Amino acid sequence: MGRAASIIFAQEGAKVVAVDYVGETAEETVRMVNEKGGEAIAVKADVSHWDDVNKAVEAAVEHYGKLDIMVNNAGVFDGFKPCLESDEALWERIININLKGVFYGCKRAIQQFLSQGNGGVIVNTASVAGLGAMAGGTAYTASKHGVVGLTKQIACEYASQGIRVNAVCPGGIVTGMTRDLMSDPQTDQLIKQTTPLGRWGEPEEIAEAILFLASDASSYITGEALRVDGGWRAK
Repeated sequence: MGRAASIIFAQEGAKVVAVDYVGETAEETVRMVNEKGGEAIAVKADVSHWDDVNKAVEAAVEHYGKLDIMVNNAGVFDGFKPCLESDEALWERIININLKGVFYGCKRAIQQFLSQGNGGVIVNTASVAGLGAMAGGTAYTASKHGVVGLTKQIACEYASQGIRVNAVCPGGIVTGMTRDLMSDPQTDQLIKQTTPLGRWGEPEEIAEAILFLASDASSYITGEALRVDGGWRAK
């Protein structure tokens, strides 16, 4: 989803900083952006570490002069592990990346926005698991509820300073994180049967929603958790 968003943002004229804890993955995203006529740089960073998040923002400012939009998209899944099967290591990994990473991204972006004095936009990737139960395991669901709550709180705290903060809540999307789920015929069929649109979503469909929330087309929207789930939570 992050790669799809990078490409779509670049096609709309944005200068992109692609961030991934695997440097080669970020470089591949940059190559794909460049092939489509866009402009991007790659930064290797682990969003669960403050110094890495700071490095990514500093790279954006150094190369492009400012930061206008922060998309906090990194996330990992817990394999639907229930509470009694979720050990401390799993809990800490999920929370550190999915929630602490978003907190760090929001905090560092807001610092930069305020120093520039012209506002800014943050879009966080939550999940339908942040709006109710049974779309993930204990740790994942807790982390995504945290992202939704964090998004609403920060939106209210900084709205008066021209900063908008929203979240996108994907349903079942075709990504590397869901590859194992899709390869299991029973799970694949379950997702399709319980989604009113009857299929998995594509990364580009989430990227378009992120673009909308980051653009002036959503200028009167902040603190929103936008479902992009094929109707899954509408039932």
